Amino acid sequence: MIREKTGKKEYGRSSFSRNREIKDEFESKLLDLARVTRVTAGGKRLRFRAVVVVGNKQGKTGIGVSKGSDVAQAVEKATRLAKKNLITVPLTEGETIPHEVYAKFGAAKVIIKPQKKGRGLVAGGAVRIICSLTGIKNISSKILGRTTNKLNNAQAVMAAFKKLKVKKEKVEKTA
Repeated sequence: MIREKTGKKEYGRSSFSRNREIKDEFESKLLDLARVTRVTAGGKRLRFRAVVVVGNKQGKTGIGVSKGSDVAQAVEKATRLAKKNLITVPLTEGETIPHEVYAKFGAAKVIIKPQKKGRGLVAGGAVRIICSLTGIKNISSKILGRTTNKLNNAQAVMAAFKKLKVKKEKVEKTA
């Protein structure tokens, strides 16, 4: 099939890359969906804000926040942003975190503690969703304070994960 030249320049991605299906290693979950309005002189403009969490259940996770004119557009944009903002969470024995960690984001405060094998995922709300998508199986957490804002709670969890450090083996000096 031969396409005629229209004289117009085509910008952006080719149709081949758009239609090609890529097997995705990440699972995504919609954490929050909110209707937001902007008041203008002509009235209210309605948009949707989506908060999406992605993870591969092997230590990589990310969150994305985006707005769109409809729900599908907002979710798609948030998923794309979440995949760009991935962090690697160090896991010990493949199922818990190396040490206790505390983080604060806005009014949201979260404390996350490692647990023994078999204890399970003792967490609620945004912490539970993020930990399950990260691949953490044994953990205990508590959201401190009175905030119910899922976005701030999720960002506090991500800040806590960024604080995690892995203890390196002592390197023997050969001198």
